[in-house]
Amino acid sequence: MFRPHRKRVPGGPRLGDTPTAITRRVLDGALASGRSALPNEFGGVLRAEPPGVISELLLLPGTTAGRRHANFHLYMLPADLTVVGTVHSHPSGALHPSDADLRLFRNWGKRHIIMGSPFSPGSWRAYDGNGNPTTLQVLGQGPAGTDVQVPEYRPHAIHRPERVEPPVGFPEDEA
Repeated sequence: MFRPHRKRVPGGPRLGDTPTAITRRVLDGALASGRSALPNEFGGVLRAEPPGVISELLLLPGTTAGRRHANFHLYMLPADLTVVGTVHSHPSGALHPSDADLRLFRNWGKRHIIMGSPFSPGSWRAYDGNGNPTTLQVLGQGPAGTDVQVPEYRPHAIHRPERVEPPVGFPEDEA
């Protein structure tokens, strides 16, 4: 039987290790997803490859979200040992876990991230499987102009698309 052999650095991270870092790309993608889901919550799953670094954000089919919930269908996850936790948003801006969050944390995953409004680079917190605050190092450079404040979400009362005039010179206009 052929078994591929991965060369590991002695003492380096191993499959199943608790992640200690997250890539800037994943964090920015999760914050943007939370911002675009407003006024509803957003939910996703975190994947760590290489071990020890959260490097992917997975969106599960059938995930539902409302103003006060994000329901994951964890049975839709592929059989994958690199899945390490969850990320979800609290549109209210509260960055502490609710009782439902704590139940999820205790039963599934090693690292969990809660993001809050205004979904800027500093509006997130990481938690371990017991709901205790922890830290994740952010790897990579952010885009230029990361000091720009994200505008607060303000829904429009009524959406009225602008009326578009047809171009002049078509045969229908000459009749």
